[in-house]
Amino acid sequence: MLKTLTSDDFARLFVNDVPMIDLRAPVEFAQGSFPSASSLPLMSDDERAAVGTCYKQDGQEAAITLGHKLVSGEIKEARLHAWNAFIEQHPEGVLYCFRGGLRSRTTQQWIYENSAVDYPRVDGGYKALRRFLLDSTERLVDKMNFVVLSGRSGTGKTRLLKQIPHSIDLEGLANHRGSAFGPTTTPQPSQINFENGVAIALLKAEAAGYTTLIVEDESRNVGSLHVPVVLNLKMNQSPMVMLEVPDEDRVGITVQEYAEDIHLEYCRQFGEYQGLQKLEKHLIDSLTKLHKRLGGVRFSRMLQMMKGATKQLALQRNYDGFAPVFGELLLDYYDPMYDYQISDKQERIYFRGSRDEVLAHLLEPAIAGRD
Repeated sequence: MLKTLTSDDFARLFVNDVPMIDLRAPVEFAQGSFPSASSLPLMSDDERAAVGTCYKQDGQEAAITLGHKLVSGEIKEARLHAWNAFIEQHPEGVLYCFRGGLRSRTTQQWIYENSAVDYPRVDGGYKALRRFLLDSTERLVDKMNFVVLSGRSGTGKTRLLKQIPHSIDLEGLANHRGSAFGPTTTPQPSQINFENGVAIALLKAEAAGYTTLIVEDESRNVGSLHVPVVLNLKMNQSPMVMLEVPDEDRVGITVQEYAEDIHLEYCRQFGEYQGLQKLEKHLIDSLTKLHKRLGGVRFSRMLQMMKGATKQLALQRNYDGFAPVFGELLLDYYDPMYDYQISDKQERIYFRGSRDEVLAHLLEPAIAGRD
């Protein structure tokens, strides 16, 4: 009998980033998968749809016959070639389909017959792996302690978080900085992929022996994605550390992260000319989200400031023009909103300090609580 991995192996797969062949159709993969998985489907979307229709109309046996007919000859050989190339590169990997049934068993058998390689199949497939991750999130959020890193916009909380091994970067996993100016140059993951990423981060923290994790103070949503309910509830009950940074430094950090870093990334992807155009559109789109809250007159003025800063960047090759507009947004828009929100959380704040002071505190062994 060919190798089958059970739920006892699931944590190891995710903690070690074991490479996986995802045999589901591309449309299934796009809806949700795992960070170490590659889409190498047994059937295309059209083939899967045809087999599904046949199953409903004529039953399982007819559907299986049609599936073998559709994936045969040169098509079968091309897919075997892709699977074998993956296996050669990742001999330690595994394969799975949706429920660990016919698609994965068929592929596993074909691979064995073609190359004599017994490549393990995941029992229960994607559905079982996904259920394991959802259950792991529930279990580990309940098991672990959390400390919430808070501070006004522009204090560099995410930068500091990256220096702490016992942390989870929710904004990084969501590919979004969590504000109107939060989108990056690439799309956010699907909700399923975000939840999977959170669960895997928790599993890795458990494997490393951490009992306390540091997370950034986030709302229920990070961009268009929702923080898992159980984690959001735990964060809202956890002690907080307040990062305090001078306003001048906050403006500089914001200009770098929301203008310079985004611009350079656009230039890397699209070239210098298009990069500047995309930056301007990105910033105008972000500012437009605040139109109603800023009011028409103020919005129009700040819009001209943003366009002027982009023009200055094009002509003088510096980002100095962005400081006034981001400074006004920080001090006159985001700060009052943050101060109002944090007013109900004062009793949870047990430590305040500068960047160095907060980092030293959060790196103390007693905070990490490593087993």
